[in-house]
Amino acid sequence: MQFNTYGGTGSFVAADLLNATDHHHTALSDILRRHQITRPDIDAEQAGRLLAWVERLRPVFGETDPQRQIDLVNALLRDAATGVQVSMHDGSQPHLHYVSQTRETVTRLKATTAGGLAVAICGAGGHRLGRCGREGCDRVYVDVSRNGRRRFCSVACANRVNVAAHRARSR
Repeated sequence: MQFNTYGGTGSFVAADLLNATDHHHTALSDILRRHQITRPDIDAEQAGRLLAWVERLRPVFGETDPQRQIDLVNALLRDAATGVQVSMHDGSQPHLHYVSQTRETVTRLKATTAGGLAVAICGAGGHRLGRCGREGCDRVYVDVSRNGRRRFCSVACANRVNVAAHRARSR
């Protein structure tokens, strides 16, 4: 499954931020750097604002009602996007921006993640934005598998569920 810049970057950065266990601003900056976010270094105040935003993204992942998922993303877009424009910067191919490139990092990340979730839903279907199916695991993922049938955040979670089911059948 291929995602374009926003469907990929925006969706994947959203998932990685939601799954982050270290919420210190330097750890969050490292995540942004891995995703090649422009101006990835954030301070403690920005980290707090970013984490508050990121929690608003969580309900989109794993939502099974398509209309509810669309309503959630539209609310995010209303709060984050100032307008769509085509941009080329830093040697990149033309791609969409949902907010001016001159805005500060957290403002741009709000638009990037909201836009990424919107593009992922429209281009690949909302079921590709999943929540781990193992009870007790709250991790989210972007399903890039060919058949779109991923159910777990990792092989470890899938194995735990399968081993537990095997043991239950064996009893």
